[in-house]
Parts: sequence; structure tokens; C-alpha cells
Amino acid sequence: MSAVKSARQRAQRRALEVDLGFSWGLANSVLLVLGVGVLALGYVALSRGSITLSPVLLVFGYCVLIPGSLLFRGRKTGSGE
Repeated sequence: MSAVKSARQRAQRRALEVDLGFSWGLANSVLLVLGVGVLALGYVALSRGSITLSPVLLVFGYCVLIPGSLLFRGRKTGSGE
């Protein structure tokens, strides 16, 4: 009897989830794909010897687009905190 009860308690503990307000939408995916594309262009420019364009593209991709895709929440009202 105690084995059945403990299994039921474990199932109840696992079922509880906390909503952190994080939602992944189309805009996040577009920003992420754009960031990966800019990074690829930056590495291509780096392989061709560009010492001006490649660092700009890589910094923009790594410091703006990738974090932006993770932090962008959209315009939903009532979501989050």
C-alpha cells in the first residue's frame, strides 16, 4: 500500500509546473535564424580576410541578435510578471 501511495505522490510532484512567463514565438525564431545567418556571414567574411566587416557581424550576431531572440517576449498582454 505504501508503494502505491509513494508512486502517486511522486506523480503529483512531477505534475506541478511553474509558469515562468517564457514563451517562444515566431518572432523569436526569426531573430534566432537571422542571428545564425549573420554569424555565418561573419565567419565567411573572416575566412576571406576581412578585418573590419567580420568582427562587426560577429559582435552584432553574438551580442544583439542571439540574446535578443532569447529575451524578446512579444506584445501579449497579461503574460509574465
